Amino acid sequence: MSADARGLAQRAHVLGSLRDFFGSRGFREVETPLLVPSPGLDVHLEAFAVPATRSPRWLSTSPEFQMKRLLAAGQRRIFQITRAFRQDELGERHHPEFTMLEWYRADDGMDAVVRDTEQLIARITGGEVHLADAPGTRERGRRIDTRPPFARLGVCEAFTRFAGVSADETLRLAAEDEDRFFRLLVDEVEPGIAALDHAVVLTDYPAVQASLARKKPDDPRLAERFEVYVAGVELCNGFGELTDPVEQRARFVADQAERTRRGLPVYPIDERFLEALERGMPPSGGNALGVDRLVALSLGTAEIARGMAFTDADL
Repeated sequence: MSADARGLAQRAHVLGSLRDFFGSRGFREVETPLLVPSPGLDVHLEAFAVPATRSPRWLSTSPEFQMKRLLAAGQRRIFQITRAFRQDELGERHHPEFTMLEWYRADDGMDAVVRDTEQLIARITGGEVHLADAPGTRERGRRIDTRPPFARLGVCEAFTRFAGVSADETLRLAAEDEDRFFRLLVDEVEPGIAALDHAVVLTDYPAVQASLARKKPDDPRLAERFEVYVAGVELCNGFGELTDPVEQRARFVADQAERTRRGLPVYPIDERFLEALERGMPPSGGNALGVDRLVALSLGTAEIARGMAFTDADL
């Protein structure tokens, strides 16, 4: 087993606190299938195929499509704590089977979901993360402030600040040289964020890096996408949600073409999800948060195995 008694107790406490948090705010807990007809078309994710079914199915990489169908069917505030599955993800902060918290607010936008996220993280961490062994540094006993509101930092601003790359060049790299964009993000930007002594909301992603988020009305080069970092640990990925079925289909088709170009498996488009958008999904904000990472940080570490009963190494 990976987690000790303290780790298992803290995990149980966090799961209970998550349900209390959303229940007290009028959210309804839902469940969606783990076997799905499309696991999403993100070129950075690889799904597990399940061959022993009557029609093609994959293990869910995220409950996003099904939860948005519930929004289109009239649900207003919903959340889910579920297992998700992604191939080729294994390490200190990754595991091929992991626990995800996902929630949505109908008739609300990204800002409301950011506030949810700040309050939730502050509640779980008590407003401060005390890392016994801080990731990305040689410091010990490092304290990270997680009291709301968190600092806001745009992606272009972060690339300029930590990598010396202009906003225009950042947008060009995101569109034309994705490998270089992500190398700079991983090698320069994320370590710069990790060195900060407070939680950070990274916002205003290049629109080409957010296939399910709506574009910013005042600058369509950017998308309403955010991620929250605590001591360099990326905890979540949230959106002001795209609700236009025509634009969403075009993005899916482009993602399929890109997967073909890269020699990756090409998954089908989830037609029922697009039908739900056509019927009408309200303006919404949503977020997907890694529960294992949040549990680990609440234990004072970035190593998710410290809060997991079993990992691949235990099986």
